[in-house]
Amino acid sequence: MPTPDIPLRWEPLSPADAAAVRALADTAHPGLPERTEVFAERIALFPEGCRQLVHAGALAAYGIGHPWRLDAPPPLDTLIGALPADADCLHLHDVVVAPMLRGRGAAAFYFAAMETVAREHHLGWLALVSVYGTHRLWGRLGFSERTSSALAAKLTAYGPTARYLVRQL
Repeated sequence: MPTPDIPLRWEPLSPADAAAVRALADTAHPGLPERTEVFAERIALFPEGCRQLVHAGALAAYGIGHPWRLDAPPPLDTLIGALPADADCLHLHDVVVAPMLRGRGAAAFYFAAMETVAREHHLGWLALVSVYGTHRLWGRLGFSERTSSALAAKLTAYGPTARYLVRQL
């Protein structure tokens, strides 16, 4: 649960925040770098799914989500150009919470907001690629792993710990 001294109010991200997002992403995912342009594009394409937490005047957490197709995670560090017309899931591209805010429910707050966004856009699933053992956190939020040989091939760029997780709404 959040502590009273740190309000957890997710606010909208804008493409102008992409450099700060990348800086925080680089600390959390040093082996999975993405260009600032990738973050800026996703924020511009679907601002409803892109949120931030600011603490002590700095970006301390962010979440980037956008409509996509189930079982087809977009490649890392790739511009997607447009959202698919046949999207059936809200793909949570990246969620990072700085160490100072971990354990205070920040990810759960973002997840709850994205569940609402997915329903508002008539998307029946939430999907994400879990890395670095975070599948346990997402499992507590109702996500389960989905596997196939096609998915395994798509996940190789995400590293050896990558797992594709989904939650039906």
